[in-house]
Amino acid sequence: MDGIRERLERIRQRMAAAARRAGRPPESVRLVAVSKTVEAERIHEALQAGQVLFGENRVQEARLKLPEVGPGAFWHLVGHLQRNKAKEAVRLFQMIHSVDSSELLRELERQAKKGAGHPLEVLVQVNVAREPGKHGASAEELPEILAEAAGMPHIRLAGLMILPPYDPDPERSRPYFRELADLARAMNGRRFENVSLRELSMGMSEDFEVAVEEGATLIRIGRALFGDRVPAGKKEQL
Repeated sequence: MDGIRERLERIRQRMAAAARRAGRPPESVRLVAVSKTVEAERIHEALQAGQVLFGENRVQEARLKLPEVGPGAFWHLVGHLQRNKAKEAVRLFQMIHSVDSSELLRELERQAKKGAGHPLEVLVQVNVAREPGKHGASAEELPEILAEAAGMPHIRLAGLMILPPYDPDPERSRPYFRELADLARAMNGRRFENVSLRELSMGMSEDFEVAVEEGATLIRIGRALFGDRVPAGKKEQL
């Protein structure tokens, strides 16, 4: 059975091929290795293979794991963030993918203001498919959230994120990826202050090649790199 190094190399090759098919340089896409429930030893194995960008779903797990992993890794929060955990999220992560309201954005600015260093990069999660019960702002709410970023010197609103409906056929995710990319272009055209939607966080183990073809700059992969990490009978969608 292949190890993490071999899996990582295959993923990188597939990413590069997808980027070339879309007429993009391979370096325009970055891999976020989603390490939820993955122990520090296996993260170190990925680090030794050259992977430095990791994504965690929960602040609570990251709080315990990051000191174990130590230096060399950069961390993104890819799961839902509650406002009462914003303070700790600002301390732990270099980028947060899952801002879904103006209220959360204001709280992140308030907490980031207390810290030193560069502005916190954030992405807005958009529920393009309008799935009930799923986190994410609607397309109609997005302009209000982007407008909130004006005058927030401690936040850098850098892009959009999507978690489309799960489907084993990657082509069924393509319309959602395309819609997010179109939405980013439209919002950039409106020139919101302090907003540059250069990042598109989209694509997971099942569909990342399609996402890259449609403009993804960050893909979030867990299972294809680290293997299955959920009980039998449940789907691992990262």
